[in-house]
Formats: sequence, structure tokens, C-alpha cells
Amino acid sequence: MASGFGYTGGRSRCFVFWQEFAKCYAQTDDPAACRPQSEDYLECLHHKKEFERAKAVQDEFIRKAEAQAREGQKAADLVANGVIVGLGLIQRTKEEEAAPK
Repeated sequence: MASGFGYTGGRSRCFVFWQEFAKCYAQTDDPAACRPQSEDYLECLHHKKEFERAKAVQDEFIRKAEAQAREGQKAADLVANGVIVGLGLIQRTKEEEAAPK
């Protein structure tokens, strides 16, 4: 946290997280009590948990695609059902999958 200013001159995107961490750190005698605020600030800066989550979603998609390919589905059918963007939150019916688009 060099200055608290972003590239466009306003607040940086993580400034709020830094303020929460600094407030906690100033008010406590035990620095370990501020671990959640520290983790939030570092996640805002580096996005490590976000990248891990995206990697897990991608790995699961690849695992499912390989399993379906072993069952005999074509690769084009797998991609047509939605690449990594499709997280399986909306279940498609068999009629929707069979209908031409």
C-alpha cells in the first residue's frame, strides 16, 4: 500500500480492505486477531484464492469432459453444452440438448 491512490487518481481497489486491516491492527494487542482482515487485503491484491477456484472449476470441467468422451460422446457435443462458463448450475433437459440450434 504505497499511497492509497489508484491508477486513475481515486482510491485503489483494495484501499477499503487496507483501512479495515489498519483499524483492527491499531485497536488490538494481539496481531493474530487481525488475520481475517489481512487475508482479505492480500486476496484483493493478489487474487490467489480466486485463481485457485478458477483452476478447480477448469479441472472439474476437464475431468467431466474426459469421462463423457470415454462414454462415447463427441468432443463437439461436450463444447456445445457450455465450456467452462457452464458451471452446471442450470440443468438442461434431454429435449433441450437434442434440439437443433
